[in-house]
Amino acid sequence: MLLTAGFGLALPALTSLGMSGARSDDAGLASGLFNTTQQLGMAVGVAVLATLAAGRTEGLLAAGASRPAALTAGFRLAFAVATGLLVAAFAVAFTVLRQPVRR
Repeated sequence: MLLTAGFGLALPALTSLGMSGARSDDAGLASGLFNTTQQLGMAVGVAVLATLAAGRTEGLLAAGASRPAALTAGFRLAFAVATGLLVAAFAVAFTVLRQPVRR
């Protein structure tokens, strides 16, 4: 529920940020690129995290761990990687997306 609310609050801001630099004659192209990038990013992100979780789970099951412990460790790895990517995204956003200094 928190993710749903967070995505609902963040998406309009991200869309405004993504479209803010586009001229009116390039708005359609910028919108299409923004939406395509967003959809592909989510799909690739879920695929990579699910693969990491499944690989870790299978590895632990093969090593003799119980199924609940292996599943927990697999999801823990996926969430740790997702957290690292989120921190990296925040670092990039805070260093690259600064307001221009007006003179």
